[in-house]
Order: sequence, then structure tokens, then C-alpha cells
Amino acid sequence: MIFNFLKYLQPTHYFSIPRKGGDTVFPIPNFLPEGVLDKLVKDSSYIEEVSAEYDLSWQAIQKGYIGDTETYSSFRQLPVEDEYRFLRKYFHPVWSLYVLIIRLLGFKNPFRECKGYWKNRKLKRLHPYKQPLCYDSYATFSSSLIQEKPLVSVVIPTLNRYGYLKEVLHDFEKQSYVHFEILVVDQSQPFQEKFYDDFGLNIQVFRQEEPALWLARNTAVEKAKGPIIMLSEDDVRIENNWIENHLKCLDYFNASISAGVFYPEGSRIPEDRSFFARASQFATGNAALYKSVFRQIGLFDRQFEKQRMGDGEFGLRAYLAGIKSVSTPHASCVDVKASTGGLRQMGSWDAFRPSNWFAPRPIPSVLYLFRRYFGTKRALWSLLKTVPPSVMPYRFKKNRKILILGIFITLLLLPIVGIQVILSWRLASKKLKEGPLIREIK
Repeated sequence: MIFNFLKYLQPTHYFSIPRKGGDTVFPIPNFLPEGVLDKLVKDSSYIEEVSAEYDLSWQAIQKGYIGDTETYSSFRQLPVEDEYRFLRKYFHPVWSLYVLIIRLLGFKNPFRECKGYWKNRKLKRLHPYKQPLCYDSYATFSSSLIQEKPLVSVVIPTLNRYGYLKEVLHDFEKQSYVHFEILVVDQSQPFQEKFYDDFGLNIQVFRQEEPALWLARNTAVEKAKGPIIMLSEDDVRIENNWIENHLKCLDYFNASISAGVFYPEGSRIPEDRSFFARASQFATGNAALYKSVFRQIGLFDRQFEKQRMGDGEFGLRAYLAGIKSVSTPHASCVDVKASTGGLRQMGSWDAFRPSNWFAPRPIPSVLYLFRRYFGTKRALWSLLKTVPPSVMPYRFKKNRKILILGIFITLLLLPIVGIQVILSWRLASKKLKEGPLIREIK
């Protein structure tokens, strides 16, 4: 990791591990263009100069740098004081205290840890994404890819959501880019074949008896005729230039993946996702990619069937293969969050909140992902950070005060929560032993 203490706060972040070939996404500041460096603020208060350089590199990525300049392939160990300075600058103060407690409990030098924490206690938090890098030429960019009019294959799996699906299909009827097909894999019971007759679209419907999300997406990708795949869902709403904006992003940045942005109905795009940036996540409900990406790294891993994070695993696999993925706010969509159907009907509402007190916590596929790619230690750090807040209901997911309360409730419920985690760990071990279920595509 660029700063070692990030392993406690972001133990399973895409960018925390090197890509194929050993490099990372973090640019070496000396190779950054002047126009980018001018937007970064050098911190001369670090003890070591290299810490200040790492800080600049981290700022560049947070602000949306997507260039292909030379990057770091390894990072030096930094003074503890510099590590605490970095945390206090860019994260909520509670997380610095969290790291201090963890390290003291881990028998680190208490004098050095407390000194590093105390010297940086008055630093005010900064938000690097408040002043992101701008790509001014994007607005006037004339995309040759759009002019070539490649066939776009839109993949939509659906399960008992005809009412919601109707709305998104109407959105596709209004698209400014018209050379596309839609492949719907319908798993609904009962199946309404005539439902699809009411739309002026090129729709290919595939009936799938088994409710299986990743099988559905894999089937559609294999059947797709277009060189570009776009992934959508049955409970989203899109703008009439959604396809066009995804194509433009792929072309402008010479990227292989355009990762769209979700935002809840009645809300707006989150501030930290409101600008172009290297994508640090991948969501199959809003993305565009060349079909060649599937040929390079395979289809979706069916170890995630009826569980969560199959799209996250695919995105991580693409990142590790060195495939460029760009997050674009211009191809956003509204997440309606249907209360029925889909994975909710299969009993998996949230990755860390089980359906009942006797179910594993987190969903076993989560630990399968973490352990497979990040190892046991990182998986444990992730459990420590995510399990206590998950005790609180989903509707309080973004309420920090209530989530902190969850930590104390976890202590009271420790025997039950511990059993849930052990159960998840054992089920994940079975998945790891079986290995990935990733089929190749020709």
C-alpha cells in the first residue's frame, strides 16, 4: 500500500495490491504533467520527503488522474508519525484513533504510536475530491467510436420485476444512440412471454428456469452479437444519452471499461463520484466494456451465485490484468432499489447483513473474494472494520453515530456474531477449496 496504515482502513481496496507486472496505479509525481501538479498541494510537514511524494501521488488518483505516466511498483516503509499524519489529513478523526487502538493491542511500540498520533491530533481533514482534475476537452470531443456505430449489446437479467423492467425498457426506447440490441435473461415465475411485445426495441429474450444471476449474465454475454457489452439491471432508470456517454468515455480515455455511477432515487450523484477517475469498483448494473475483456479474463465467477460481490470480483480481476477502467458520472443511473425480486428474493439484501441471526455474516462469497485475492490478514482486517457496523439495520448504513453504536452492540452480541463469522469463514473455505467457477469465452 502507498501508505501502510491504509491496510487497516481499506484492506481490500483494488489499488492496495499491484497489478500484473508488479506496477500500481499511483503515478510518480516527477512524471506528472505540470497541469496536474499545479492542482496538487505538497505537504512539507512530513518527516521524510518520500512521504510527501506518496501524498502527492495519492492526491492525484483521488482527484481523478487517469494518465499513463510511470507509476510506483513498490513503496518504502514510512515513519509512524507520517502514517498518522496521512490518516488525519484525509479520513475522519475516529479512524486515526481506531488505528492507534489496533496497533497498541498489537503490541507496537506504545511511545512511538502515541507520539505519532498526538503530534497530528489537530490536523483538519481535507477532501481531495472537492477540487478534482478537469478534462475540459471532453465536452467538445467528437467520438469516432460513436461515428462508427458499433452494435452495442445491452445485458439485463430479470427476476419477478416486470413493473420495474417496463420502466427501464421505456428508457431504452428514448436512447440517442440507436444501434443496440437488448438481451434479457428472464428468470421470473410465472414467465410472461407476451410482456416483451409492447416495446419498439430489438429485444432477445432468453428464458432461464433457474434463478441464477451470474449464470444469466454469462449466458447473455456469450449470446451477444455486439463488440461492446453494456450491463444494466431491471430496477434502474437511465437518461436518454446513457449508451452514448458510455461509448464516449471508452473512446476519450482509450479505456476498455466505462464504469457508470449509481445514485439512489430522490438523491444525486455522490460528490466523490461526480468526476472522471480511475474506477476503484465495478458494478454490473451500470457498465460498458469491450467483449474482448471477457475473452481476456473470463466470464463472471459462479462461486458468487445467489450471493454478493460477483461484480466486484470481476472488476478486481480486470484491474489486476492491467485493464483500464474509468469511472464516469456522465453515464449515471438512478437505483430504484426494488423491494422485491432479484437477489432480494434469493435472501441476500446486503453483503454484510444476513437474512437472520442463524445465517453467516458476512455472506460467504465476501470472504471468498477477500481471502482469495488479499489473503487471511487483510480479510481479518476487513471483518474487524465491517462486521460491527453491520449489526445495525441497513437503513442506518450511512449514519456514523448509529454505526459506532453498532460496535458496542457487537460486544454484547459477541457470541452470536462470532458464530456467524465462523460459519461464513468455513463456507468461504469450501469455496476456496473448490476454486473459481470461471468459464472462458471464445
